[in-house]
Amino acid sequence: MLTKKTIGFLGAGNLAEALIKGLLASKSVGPSQIIASDKASERLLHLARAYEVKVYSKNYEAAKNADIIFLTVKPNDAKEVLKEIAPEISEGKLLISAAAGITTTTISETLNEGGLRAFMPVVRAMPNTPVIVREGAIGLCAGIGAGRQELKLAKAVFEAVGKVIVVEDEALLDSVTGLSGSGPAYVFLFMEALTEAGVKAGLPVESAKTLALQTTLGAAKLAMESPKDLKELRRAVTSPGGTTIEGIKKLEEAGFKEAIEKAVLAATKRAKELSGK
Repeated sequence: MLTKKTIGFLGAGNLAEALIKGLLASKSVGPSQIIASDKASERLLHLARAYEVKVYSKNYEAAKNADIIFLTVKPNDAKEVLKEIAPEISEGKLLISAAAGITTTTISETLNEGGLRAFMPVVRAMPNTPVIVREGAIGLCAGIGAGRQELKLAKAVFEAVGKVIVVEDEALLDSVTGLSGSGPAYVFLFMEALTEAGVKAGLPVESAKTLALQTTLGAAKLAMESPKDLKELRRAVTSPGGTTIEGIKKLEEAGFKEAIEKAVLAATKRAKELSGK
């Protein structure tokens, strides 16, 4: 599906690099099919050297030469970049935005303000940082003018760097942000806590960290591959009168599940505020 497509990244930061790295590793595209633009010349030089992709210092040049255009700039820079590229948009291009908090309606309106002369379907994406290691969780939503074919193209790109879910209502991307967009930070905090607790229990720091990280990874992999639901898996480890049940009791006393729920809802609320809702 992507063999004849040129993919352009407006913004050459960490997310763009993660996607480029994942796409090339998946062999779904080659270096000659990827272009990137950024105002930071050192980032462009890095991408050109590391991945042999073509780079531009002007965003409109990347937009002009790409079939699929990724908006991977910081949200504060999104409108300026959209107005810059608008006059260079020709028929048949697709814009995929990963700019947090910028709705597809805002994107379309901004492109029109910038002098858009051709129809431009927009898909909005909410990826998280594990796309860097091709284990991302990505939410997609079709915006104005985008249909099954556009979503299929967006999925093809993101499936190279993780697992994709599609939501029908764009407002739900705020919930995706609160859960999986912010989620890695919750998991990192959990791993920090496991490590520090292990040290207090007498383990050397590196040993505690290794056990904490591998336990988290192993539990996630088991949950992904097991036909059992999460409650069943938890109960399988929690034998009556055993060690685990004592730990679970303390987590329940501390309101562990409620705290996670509050974190997700608070992050979702903030995402809605950033989207102007």
